[in-house]
Amino acid sequence: MESPITVLIADDHPIFQRGLQQIIETDDGLQIVASVADGDEALASLRALKPQVAVLDVDMPKRDGFAVLNAVRAENLPSSVILLTMYKEERFFNAALDAGVKGYVIKDSAVGEITEAIRAAARGENFISPLLSTLLIKRLNRVENPQTSRLDSLTTSERRVLRLVAEAKSNKQIADELFISVRTVENHRANICAKLDLEGKNALLAFALTNKKDI
Repeated sequence: MESPITVLIADDHPIFQRGLQQIIETDDGLQIVASVADGDEALASLRALKPQVAVLDVDMPKRDGFAVLNAVRAENLPSSVILLTMYKEERFFNAALDAGVKGYVIKDSAVGEITEAIRAAARGENFISPLLSTLLIKRLNRVENPQTSRLDSLTTSERRVLRLVAEAKSNKQIADELFISVRTVENHRANICAKLDLEGKNALLAFALTNKKDI
């Protein structure tokens, strides 16, 4: 018989923590070795017990889930980390994956997903709540087209110009709509091309039309 997967839970909401613990304990293949209420306790337990999987709430006292995750990576601790969160925003999702999280589970759906997420993390695989599938597809598309990931480097004015370029408007039309000079529009276009590494006469227009929904 295989040894159970060892699990640490860290969440500062007692009712949610108990509920999560009860769900995990119904699976004979999983074993909770610690259940704590803040980030400092979580990190101390991770160092001492080295569970295979750590289930961490993003919002915790003392250290949040991201801080504990970063410490796990910095100290090369063996635990795979799953973050529990209420956040469905793209910036939190991408920050979690960039930090090396193995699982990203929305709290609203944790009851039905947590045991599957733990087993996936223990296998070295990733588990993302299906509710976040749109964010995952957008992330994958940006990996395939790295230029779209550089959109964040554009200023507000440059984004306004790029949106109007996507509407196939001329420099004069853009200038009139934004109450700026044609020369300023030309400068914005040049800066956008430099930031997005676009070359060629119609490269900016082609990019704007192709990625209109992301601008």
